[in-house]
Amino acid sequence: MLADPPQDDIAPPLLEAKEALRRVFGFENFRGVQQDVIARVLAGQPSLAIMPTGAGKSLLYQLPATMLDGTVLVISPLIALMHDQLRSARANGIRAATLTSADSDWRETQDAFRAGELDLLYVAPERASQPHFRELLAQAKLALIAVDEAHCVSEWGHDFRPDYRQLRGLMDAHSDVPRLALTATADARTRADILTQLGLPDEALVIAGFDRPNIHYAIRARDSLARQLATLMAEVPGPGIIYAPTRKKVEQLAADLAKATGREVRPYHAGLDPQMRADNQSAFVASEDMVIVATIAFGMGIDKPDVRFVAHAGIPKSIEAYYQETGRAGRDGDPAKAVMLWGAGDFVQARARLSEVPEARQRDEQVRLDALAALVEGVGCRRAVLLRYFDEVPPQSCGNCDNCNAPPAVIDATETARKVLSAVYRTGQSFGFGHIQKVLTGVQDDRVSQRRHDQLSVFGIVEGEEAALLKPVARALQARGFLTATEHGGLALGGEARELLKGEASLPIAQPVKRSRRKRVDPTPNPVGDPLFEALRAKRRELAEEAGVPPYVVFHDATLREMASQRPSSREELGHLQGIGAKKLDAYGTAFLKVIAEN
Repeated sequence: MLADPPQDDIAPPLLEAKEALRRVFGFENFRGVQQDVIARVLAGQPSLAIMPTGAGKSLLYQLPATMLDGTVLVISPLIALMHDQLRSARANGIRAATLTSADSDWRETQDAFRAGELDLLYVAPERASQPHFRELLAQAKLALIAVDEAHCVSEWGHDFRPDYRQLRGLMDAHSDVPRLALTATADARTRADILTQLGLPDEALVIAGFDRPNIHYAIRARDSLARQLATLMAEVPGPGIIYAPTRKKVEQLAADLAKATGREVRPYHAGLDPQMRADNQSAFVASEDMVIVATIAFGMGIDKPDVRFVAHAGIPKSIEAYYQETGRAGRDGDPAKAVMLWGAGDFVQARARLSEVPEARQRDEQVRLDALAALVEGVGCRRAVLLRYFDEVPPQSCGNCDNCNAPPAVIDATETARKVLSAVYRTGQSFGFGHIQKVLTGVQDDRVSQRRHDQLSVFGIVEGEEAALLKPVARALQARGFLTATEHGGLALGGEARELLKGEASLPIAQPVKRSRRKRVDPTPNPVGDPLFEALRAKRRELAEEAGVPPYVVFHDATLREMASQRPSSREELGHLQGIGAKKLDAYGTAFLKVIAEN
């Protein structure tokens, strides 16, 4: 976090911005590069802000919206995301509206926009590219054009949206209006593409860094998926997101986990009835303990700050996607966990899908997949691998990932790997791992004997403790591309397998550890068991239900913890706490002061 300069050194526009920050949002100081970007916006300069999820990107256009003459236009990719931000903006007294296909008050919104009665107007890129909307823009004064989730403009980004490519024309038609683009996820190539596509100069780039120190990263081999996820849910209370690769898996896991844990677990995927899908999403946003199992279609539209864990039931598409998806945990700054459970078949399938990518992009996608394999199979700091991917220079150890907390022993598995590769080759490169394992360990069955694989030189050459290495070695070989999938699901040699067979390459892996019971990690919002905090949460829940908003829109847990510890006895004292602006003080102050007085 950047230190705030002395008051005397702050330009008048920034002094005004700090006053608005306190008055509207209830915060004393800016975080990280927020002040730098706000200064550029107020000076009319273009910016591309690369900031991690939870670093306060929405403040970069919401705060100027309360200060600038005209309306700030925010282009955002999903209706759910817009409506979530709309609730939070209005809760802080900002005059905001959305213009989407889900809004029945579109006439009132357009009239308010023309009359200059809106601070913020949210629209989707599909609407922004329509001629009738551009005609509407000509009828009112724009203060700023902000493009949220700007990585969607780049074909190199992990969520490419073609309609984002049309935004340059809109911006050029309003060349006198400042431009602001924001994203949490963009490697060097994607950043350069965003600048080009949105007509931003190189000096517009502001990078805050990618580290999310409150997230604990862990990556484990998948063995009993439902059991592993149930254990995670027992360890980590609070809302959670589980990403599953298919719709069928989503529904199966949701049912199994609800039965096994007794917690509320709901599914989310594009194949559900639209009303059920909307109800499940709304229930999750409002809940303080629900878990949702979803395909990757879920999440970008969720601005929920109190997600305590994000789990992947398979590998994500890329490191960028992993960073974006795990970034949905712990947006409030409290401790959160990101857990990936992977299997060798995940990489086999991912490498097979590379043939479906346009030839011009295959090499780059291969590099991205190799980078993901390095993260998954790595024995060093997970966070360091992530941050180096985004061109940062992190310390060697973060102290908050599985490999840093319990460094794995590294063993040379080259000889075992050569035996696996040799067995794959000698059996004809057409059988799956189960068959290869039987051949190597000397298990006799009809399939082995019928194909005379019990006569091969590799039959029964693995025994004892080495047999336990076969599965992790096979995973590593597939993750790193030494083994690839055949058309019918068998294994074949790939990549540098021949070099490994010749002794010209090696295969170090983390030594497999025996399964043990993990200690409960307790990132509960009430770590000291303060009854006042629970009473404040109950009041927040009651007020949120009355207002029809999620509890976090009223106050974040951090604000409630500060209330419980400081025990303010007057509106003035309450108004000095972080996260309590003037509008929220008026709306909720009396109710919370009464709870404090009674406890």
